[in-house]
Amino acid sequence: MADRTTGGPSLPGATVFIGTKPVMTYVFQVVAQLNSGAGPVVVKARGNAIGKAVDVAEVVRHRFLEGQVDVGPVTINTERLVNRDGREANVSSISISLTRTTPVPPRTESTPAPPAPPARPS
Repeated sequence: MADRTTGGPSLPGATVFIGTKPVMTYVFQVVAQLNSGAGPVVVKARGNAIGKAVDVAEVVRHRFLEGQVDVGPVTINTERLVNRDGREANVSSISISLTRTTPVPPRTESTPAPPAPPARPS
């Protein structure tokens, strides 16, 4: 499955497709989308990546944006695909919608520089 984040003008939110990258890669994508003011972010996965999609949603809501995200609706489905051998196979899929419940924090243009170290005596 392709690893990409998409959002179009007709969609009020974004979609993160779960693939083979580490969980934290997708967590950062979801958090960035939620912090950018995007509408609901939908985490989608198929087959063996379904567990990883659930992990992404749980890490976002319990470790990064605790108390700031609502989950739902969650949609499960079965897709019939043609495999490499030319036979039809059932592949499960999941879509998990995450919506920010608190206002997006204001963006700062620049981060203040750290204080200069004390001058050394000569």
